[in-house]
Amino acid sequence: MTALRDLVAEELALPVDARVTGMAAAIAAERGDSSRAVLFYGSCLRQSELDGLMLDFYLVVSDYRAAYGKTWMATANRLVPPNVFYFEHAGLVAKYAVLSEADFHRLNGPETSNVSVWARFAQPSRLVWAADARARDTAVDAVSRAAPTLLGAAGRADGETPLDWWRRAFALTYSAELRAERKERGQSVVDADRERYERFGSAAIAAIPADARAGGWGWRRLEGKSLSVLRLAKASFTFAGGAEYIAWKINRHAGTKLELKPWQRRHPLLAGLSLLPKLIRSGAIR
Repeated sequence: MTALRDLVAEELALPVDARVTGMAAAIAAERGDSSRAVLFYGSCLRQSELDGLMLDFYLVVSDYRAAYGKTWMATANRLVPPNVFYFEHAGLVAKYAVLSEADFHRLNGPETSNVSVWARFAQPSRLVWAADARARDTAVDAVSRAAPTLLGAAGRADGETPLDWWRRAFALTYSAELRAERKERGQSVVDADRERYERFGSAAIAAIPADARAGGWGWRRLEGKSLSVLRLAKASFTFAGGAEYIAWKINRHAGTKLELKPWQRRHPLLAGLSLLPKLIRSGAIR
């Protein structure tokens, strides 16, 4: 694991746009002293122009009770992690997911069958804010578990090259969630950064636990899609600014200038239902 951890630490420390670090600090400030680390991930990592995009972050907190003023929010985050929030800062928009340090470590590892976290952090990410050196080390340790978990869960097919192993593994994870991306997304993730996956390949393969069990993807798909539905239902209560996010997606995909009505801002769940037909027609979801 030492070789892989060194690669992960190096990648997490790579610089990003100053506006990203500014937003990360603002997200951390939202949860006060409970904030431990903020990670930036997703397609925006490859973009030089961030205006008009939705940035993706994970906020890692010490524990859920410390992060929220409301007990029910902490309970929701613990039972169906993560909670997801809409965020605006300095002209950019983002969504950020909240996990405790314990859950972030667990959900990056083979002890969890759900793909949501380890599939994302087997891909490139950046550690853009940390409370202290211990928080940084803890985040690096957790992210270092993701790639071996991904490859171990997929198992290696006979005669398969490391790059093909990565491609097939990601394709399996995309089939295990409700996603807007097309089925070819698993291949394009790897092909967009082949050198990175070649460089990480041998270290990640060497770090696969000896007792890793490949397979079980029927169960993973059932669990993943069921949890996706639960998270969507929960988001109607926890996703602050959810209606604004839907309007933003419609405007981005359809080239419109849709503005929310006052009643839609007051009742985001009803607003989401009323905007759903436009969301589909705009191509924002498939």
